[in-house]
Amino acid sequence: MKIVLASASPRRAQLLKQLNLTFLVSPSNIEEVMDFSINPSELVESLAKQKGESVCEAHPDSFVIAADTIVSLHGNYLGKPETRDEATKMLSEMSGNTHNVYSGVWLAKTDQKGIPEREANFSEKTKVTFGALDPLDIERYVYGGSPMDKAGAYGIQDDFGAVFVKSIEGDYNNVVGFPLFEFYQQVKNHFPEVFKKHFNSL
Repeated sequence: MKIVLASASPRRAQLLKQLNLTFLVSPSNIEEVMDFSINPSELVESLAKQKGESVCEAHPDSFVIAADTIVSLHGNYLGKPETRDEATKMLSEMSGNTHNVYSGVWLAKTDQKGIPEREANFSEKTKVTFGALDPLDIERYVYGGSPMDKAGAYGIQDDFGAVFVKSIEGDYNNVVGFPLFEFYQQVKNHFPEVFKKHFNSL
């Protein structure tokens, strides 16, 4: 049984490598359906499930891992910025404020036809507080290009983006993009055969 990561995120891949897992990267190419009528936890779980289900057929007899992350500030969702101006605006709005980072994860074991025969869907929330940001620091960070592929326009793991973060409440890895602690527990509890084969060597 192979492990499949349905995400192109290098940060999620790196976190899984910390567990000494060997996996195939098979990004989802679907256009996500965003249902803003549901709460953030349900939304991010839905997005992760959409991604995961879209790659299952191509990976029979596999363990599929899919994830999605969104940032919420004052009830508004902040996705990946499309322009430098948008990234600057996001960071300026988060300056001196607390935002929530939600990561949703969908896990599934597929049968010989690539149909999920068992699945688990969960999410994690972490509160992140920014200090007051200097506009020149924001400009330098944005023009370095790092914010452009990240929800909320920053990476807590970045060399420079990390200095914006004054405090966090919750799972640090969740802010990076994948809640490792809860993932480990979910695999252990819901996919014992996967855990025994791929995790017992830790």
